[in-house]
Amino acid sequence: MRYGEATVTVVDPRSYMTYQPFLPEAAAGSISPRHVVVPLRRVVRGAEVLTGRVTTIDQDRKVATVAPLVGEAYDLPFDYLVIAMGAVSRTFPIPGLAEQGIGMKGVEEAIGLRNHVLEQLDKADSTTDEEVRRKALTFVFVGGGFAGAETIGEVEDMARDAAKYYTNVKREDMRFILVDAADKILPEVGPELGRWGKEHLEARGVEIYLSTSMDSCVDGHVVLKNGLEVDSNTIVWTAGVKPNPALSRFGLPLGPRGHVDAQPTLQVTGTDYIWAAGDNAQVPDVAARKAGVENAWCPPNAQHALRQAKVLGDNVVSGMRGFPQKEYSHSNKGAVAGLGLHKGVAMIVMGKMKIKLKGRLAWYMHRGYHGMAVPTWNRKIRVFADWTLGMFLKREVVSLGAMETPREEFYEAAKPAPAPAAQSSAPEKAKAS
Repeated sequence: MRYGEATVTVVDPRSYMTYQPFLPEAAAGSISPRHVVVPLRRVVRGAEVLTGRVTTIDQDRKVATVAPLVGEAYDLPFDYLVIAMGAVSRTFPIPGLAEQGIGMKGVEEAIGLRNHVLEQLDKADSTTDEEVRRKALTFVFVGGGFAGAETIGEVEDMARDAAKYYTNVKREDMRFILVDAADKILPEVGPELGRWGKEHLEARGVEIYLSTSMDSCVDGHVVLKNGLEVDSNTIVWTAGVKPNPALSRFGLPLGPRGHVDAQPTLQVTGTDYIWAAGDNAQVPDVAARKAGVENAWCPPNAQHALRQAKVLGDNVVSGMRGFPQKEYSHSNKGAVAGLGLHKGVAMIVMGKMKIKLKGRLAWYMHRGYHGMAVPTWNRKIRVFADWTLGMFLKREVVSLGAMETPREEFYEAAKPAPAPAAQSSAPEKAKAS
């Protein structure tokens, strides 16, 4: 756009964007958590960034209500609107899940998981209570898609390395469990590589239970539908995602699963000034439908979201200037997944040919693709620097669990001492007796 032609305002409860494919590596300590997030104010310098939440949208007045981090809500007028709120963890009303579960949608959760796992090793190494030790060394992961398989692969790798520094903890003492309601894991890379991934994880000592689900996990007592019961302090939930539930408050047309109903041009159905893209949008997969697949929709992954964003940006400018809209069309280029250091699977699509890789070569493909896809050269260089240093330096296995309550120690030192209890005098005691 020409200088001064428009003002772009970004409203987000966080002042940074998270590159989610790197969360498993951040949880394992292979990448610094700061390097998987991109500060919005540095990257989108021409835009106004507001840290807050959009609570309502008045389409008649073209006004969005913004609730900032502090202070009262206010109205923000707009001429054109882009809905790109992403997705949240898809959960179910399982007893104990809200209290015990750990998600993997944000960098905060990745840091928390890493500290939590290392803290469990500290507990197990220091206790003499066998029940406490067993519960600390049992790790349950629910969901066998990309997020679940990659996270358990990376965390198991980290725990295996960390165990070398503990006197009373060995890898054989740990129990890793992966649960999925489907009959396979890693469906994104196809059945053949999915089977290899399953066999590879099982060879590393991971127990995998398919076609089952978790019934409850109250107080860490995990009950699976297949009858298995275990006690665990670590329950990681990666069983899929769903569109941000806030979409239901905006008066937008929604699909059957809560996505914003969008046209192939990424315009929201029934409007000419609202666009949607990414995980919160139901966008027809034009390429798949041309290939004869009926009712095909773009899957919620970064491959589509990044490309949709470019088309959306062009279409917004075209809409401002009265030009025709362009349809979004993209053929799947494959998928890559890392299962720990030097281990991975990859399926590369080149026309009608599919190249399937596994092991170290697939791991190189995984790192190469995502290393180049992470936004900004600043983050690319930092991520590759982390990986390069990791080739020569040992992985850090320090738990910083106190980060979650950084003021606790200071509070204990600074809080007023309790007043001494009033004591009765000796004569009064004698009189009372």
